[in-house]
Amino acid sequence: METSDSQVQSFGQTEINWDKLDKTKFYVVGAGLFTGITVALYPVSVVKTRLQVASKDTTERNVFTVIRGILKADGIPGLYRGFGTVITGLIPARVIYLTTLETTKVTAFKMVEPFKFSEATQAAIANGIAGITGSLVAQSVVVPVDLVSQKLMVQGYSGHAKYSGGVDVARKVIKSDGIRGLYRGFGLSIMTYGPSNAVWWASYGSSQRVIWRLVGNDADFEKAPPSLGALVLVQATGGVIAGAAASCITTPLDTIKTRLQVMGHHKRPSTVHVVKTLIAEDGWQGLYRGLGPRFFSMSAWGTSMILAYEYLSMDFFLLYLHLL
Repeated sequence: METSDSQVQSFGQTEINWDKLDKTKFYVVGAGLFTGITVALYPVSVVKTRLQVASKDTTERNVFTVIRGILKADGIPGLYRGFGTVITGLIPARVIYLTTLETTKVTAFKMVEPFKFSEATQAAIANGIAGITGSLVAQSVVVPVDLVSQKLMVQGYSGHAKYSGGVDVARKVIKSDGIRGLYRGFGLSIMTYGPSNAVWWASYGSSQRVIWRLVGNDADFEKAPPSLGALVLVQATGGVIAGAAASCITTPLDTIKTRLQVMGHHKRPSTVHVVKTLIAEDGWQGLYRGLGPRFFSMSAWGTSMILAYEYLSMDFFLLYLHLL
């Protein structure tokens, strides 16, 4: 059974429609918007990473003491260690991810439509498939960037080595382990970001539909468009719900991955060893180190991305003009 244009439009009530997207605006303006979001939220990633790699002897083991320690030692620039590497590497990674995400989402919806699931269920499945596919494709760029930036984030902290910059990190890793050294933790990255993106997009896609029904606005959006304030509020709420679900489910894997990636070249602990160490130091809650910053980052990043993302949709932009 073919999916009609109206069905696809219903699926994308407040989501981007890839076929009608202004690609120039998406890739050019979008790069600037997403870079701005990264600037604003990057310090949260630095704090999260430091919390995840802290040893049992480290005194800075909560958000406030970590921030205070960074500011005391390096000032504001300390909150942006590794930022240059992230911006350089993640702009192409984000383009790859979002392109794959949107093209896959439309295809996935057409695949599940014949099963006659509820709209919320169809949205959850299609968004989930798109999220995990986009993440898998982007990991070839993301993993080396993550590894280099995280080593810069924790340099000199809790006994970690110091570097002169991203190139120095890459050079030393390649000298020690070859190119494969830049992909340390690749398997765990797939296991972390794949499910994380699937859960985030599935939760976001289904939750906003549930919210629209709860507020009594699940009708045809083209005939009865919601107010701009209501649209932003529903999307923001959906982003928070999605961030909570994704962070709670995948933080343990993210903590293990981060520890594996930032360990010195000669330590190379196994995944089992990392898990045992975390449990020995803090019990099972040790696997959830950095949960607070990660939840905040995923919720804030996701919500900001969605709002910027929707601006890039021609349908959404025209809706703004109509409402003004």
